[in-house]
Amino acid sequence: MEKSYQKLLEGNKIFAETKLQTDPNYFTKLSKGQTPAYLWIGCSDSRVPANEITNTESGEVFVHRNIANLVIHTDTNLLSVLEYAIKFLEVKHVIVCGHYGCGGVKAAMTNNFHGFVDNWLRNIKDVYFKNKVELEAIEDEEKRSDRLTELNVVEQVRNLAKTTIVQEAWSKRELHLHGWVYGVHNGLVKDLSVIHNGKEDIDSIYHFNIV
Repeated sequence: MEKSYQKLLEGNKIFAETKLQTDPNYFTKLSKGQTPAYLWIGCSDSRVPANEITNTESGEVFVHRNIANLVIHTDTNLLSVLEYAIKFLEVKHVIVCGHYGCGGVKAAMTNNFHGFVDNWLRNIKDVYFKNKVELEAIEDEEKRSDRLTELNVVEQVRNLAKTTIVQEAWSKRELHLHGWVYGVHNGLVKDLSVIHNGKEDIDSIYHFNIV
């Protein structure tokens, strides 16, 4: 069997043995269920693992990942995860976490043809177009990419606030939406202070009258 594949199976054994050495009841307790306080919507990039970045254990963070951490109102996968996390797991915080050096963001900044994925990246191009004046005033391409990464996160947090799922939760309890950007170069998170605690933070046309 190929060594790189076998490495995963061997790694799993080491993981299980290490956890049991620390706590013999670790997996017994874990199997009883999950009560995470956080939903993490992050990028699929393999360098951005939610638990490692936040130094949390299994069961503490509910995770959804896609290319460039997008929140799209027609994405049934994302919406299903969002509803389950909010309605049934009753998470208290939803975090959209992008990362500097994101390949999806950089690809969206070009006119290069990549294939089907370009339809997905169109959503980032829309963010670019919306903020074109600010972005094109930044001469350094890397810094422009970093700023688009931040603006993309802000836009996705706003998209969360526009969903019926989030607004229904707001009509019943507290729920906080946050925007972060992770620095692959230094391991640190930048909190963009994009916090939505209610639909008052978004344009009224997106409000739903939920009773």
